[in-house]
Amino acid sequence: MEHTKETNAHESCHTGSQAVRRSHHSSEMKGNLVSRLNRIEGQIRGIKGLIEKDTYCDDVLNQIAAVQSALGSVGKLLLEGHMRSCIVERIQAGENEVIDELLVTVNKLMK
Repeated sequence: MEHTKETNAHESCHTGSQAVRRSHHSSEMKGNLVSRLNRIEGQIRGIKGLIEKDTYCDDVLNQIAAVQSALGSVGKLLLEGHMRSCIVERIQAGENEVIDELLVTVNKLMK
């Protein structure tokens, strides 16, 4: 596939009002995120197994807390990358409404 300006635009967080927005994570970052999410997926399956085995509630709750913490870490990594790239680019492009979008997202993450 030939790399054109249009193709490059689809690799950015912001591509204009008509196009699909996409992230542009490095391969290393994607690998890190996918690895973390795979571990979380395994933890979720483990919690399901604990419930099916009637494991003591406190032990299950501790595993749930561990998953919530792990998901929070993934969210923080994504948020940091988003702020350092997508948000900065959009502000530099004069799209200050991205600040409102970011505030909504941060509020959701902090619930």
